[in-house]
Amino acid sequence: MKRWRLPGRVPLRLRILFRGLFALLALAMVALALSVLQDEKQRSHRIYAEGLKQNQAQIAARLRHPTGQLALLNPAAADRPAQPVHPLVLPFAALDFDDRGKALQAVEMAGCALLYPDGSTLCAAIGSNPYAGGFVYLVASLAASELVPHGSGDLELTDVHRAIVDVDYRGAVTRWTAPYELSPDGKGRLTGYLGSVPIAYGARPVRDFRGWLWQEGRCIEPAGAAPECARRTFLSVRLPVEVFRDALIGKSPQWPPPDLDRMTLRLRLLSPGDAPPLFDSDAPGATLPFSLAELRSLLLPGEKLTVQRAGNPQPLFQLTGNAPDDQPIAPWIAQLIRRLPVDGFDAPVEAREVVDTSLGRHELVLTGDIRSVNQALAAVATRLAWTVGAMLLAVGFTWGLLELFVIRRITLLTQRAAAASLGMRGGDGLAALDLSDLRGGDELGVLAQGLKDLLQRVNDDVRREQIRAKQEQDMWHAVGHEIMSPLQSLMALHGKREDPSARYITRMQQAVRVLYGQASPSEAFASTTLALETVDLDAFLGHVAGNAGYIGIEGVEYARLGTPLLVHVDEHSLEDVVTHVLRNADRHRAPGTPIRITLAAEGQGVRMAVHNRGAGIPDANLERIFEYGVSDAPDAAATGRRGQGLFVARTYMSKMGGTIVARNEDDGVSFVLTLPRA
Repeated sequence: MKRWRLPGRVPLRLRILFRGLFALLALAMVALALSVLQDEKQRSHRIYAEGLKQNQAQIAARLRHPTGQLALLNPAAADRPAQPVHPLVLPFAALDFDDRGKALQAVEMAGCALLYPDGSTLCAAIGSNPYAGGFVYLVASLAASELVPHGSGDLELTDVHRAIVDVDYRGAVTRWTAPYELSPDGKGRLTGYLGSVPIAYGARPVRDFRGWLWQEGRCIEPAGAAPECARRTFLSVRLPVEVFRDALIGKSPQWPPPDLDRMTLRLRLLSPGDAPPLFDSDAPGATLPFSLAELRSLLLPGEKLTVQRAGNPQPLFQLTGNAPDDQPIAPWIAQLIRRLPVDGFDAPVEAREVVDTSLGRHELVLTGDIRSVNQALAAVATRLAWTVGAMLLAVGFTWGLLELFVIRRITLLTQRAAAASLGMRGGDGLAALDLSDLRGGDELGVLAQGLKDLLQRVNDDVRREQIRAKQEQDMWHAVGHEIMSPLQSLMALHGKREDPSARYITRMQQAVRVLYGQASPSEAFASTTLALETVDLDAFLGHVAGNAGYIGIEGVEYARLGTPLLVHVDEHSLEDVVTHVLRNADRHRAPGTPIRITLAAEGQGVRMAVHNRGAGIPDANLERIFEYGVSDAPDAAATGRRGQGLFVARTYMSKMGGTIVARNEDDGVSFVLTLPRA
């Protein structure tokens, strides 16, 4: 007898197709996450490089200003205390000390003045041009009462106002005593003598020592506030330094002197008698002017600024930003970020600029630190890892459920149907087929029950046919057993029926495909990406209110402020938000009443309010109306409203960094929208 063999499980092609779809879905999720992470890495690197160039341009602009050039010419000033006073190198060739306005303007532009607690200032500096004569300039500002001038021929100087200047340089201490005098044209000047008071008979003033003393006519304090009238007093002195002049005799003078930071100065303005000095440069509490250390605040974490003179490989100074906040990164995430292919990511990020000063060109090199970018990428990768892991877990869980409740049951049903078919084809008849564990209300349960009933009927028919055949065989035995009996047996074996399981398998495959339908509308809105730009909210609302009538919303009122209020939003999305709110207000306002839009600035944000007169919103629905599919209209389905307008409004406002809430007022309802100012 021929033996028939039928498969005892789901066909191999079907299993490969079914399980391959799940494997491809999991692979697509991983590939999508890697693609998003790679794009984020490329975008972060580009943004960081552009930001580094902008930061470098800002630093260069700061250094091109006279205050920045003062810091470039005096890099060591930031590392030493403010006192004793050391002269600085000015970004100017010389100082016009004879003109009070020009001298004060130059000092203020360069920012070289020390600031004392009583409001006095002092700038001690030399010019950047060695051929300007090798002088030290002192420009001071202080408050003093009426000055007592020195009379001609008076050798005793203790009874007049006088300035004493001490210079300590290269082991030699030089003192100048300069009494206050009035020139023939009425100007106050300082005539310098070497040494201390009293001066000797026949002593001549130092020819190259020149100084001026000016006083304003009005009092600093109002009348009656002080016993004496204190006036703003300005002092400008030019000191001749012989050591500088000797160094400038050569053909190639070195300027400024390399040991300029060893020179110390002290300026005192003494009153007549034994009164305390009006000004003393060594008085405690002086603060340094602008220095290169202030540039550190412009550096991002991990960035390093190197400044060197053109042609000199030795750096003049280096500044480093604060160390980046090293958050722990999982090793596999760090390995993944490093292996993502991005052009130029591993190359050093640098920005270069050249700044010209009076003493030559300076090259600025700003080196970035990619660790901050890696920290941001690690955070993104961690979030993606959790998301992809959850999606893969859901896919695996769904796969397991289908394997357990669908594939397993199909396999059992196929095995038992195959066993029944083999028994029937073998001519032995069918035994009882137990399908009780496969029963259920789904398609497979119906198929199992139908198959059981069908096989039971087939089994009964086969047995009846066998009995009839046996009876006919006995009846025809007399006619011719050898001819009729084989013919009747052949006819009995001709009853074949088609297996209907293929139709149910096809339905099952169609049901599986339904599992991969489209995303819901709420998910589509939530995944929308907005393009933000700077928008004048005052002009925007005026435009929306003016055009409201074209979309069927009449009576929209808005009074322009006339002052721009800039916000960072997606203009089209914001217009959708306002339009949804206006349509909602139009549906619920009292007939004939206007809709009023107001705008106001609140701290670092702006506040918009859309108000309509009419019935209020139940307190329980003030938040619920912003959910998807919620509508307070009883005929919403008939009118085509899906209850998604306010949901879209809140979603877009959240993406733009704002909020929207509904509030009940005494005469109606207000929708309040807030956005941060640009």
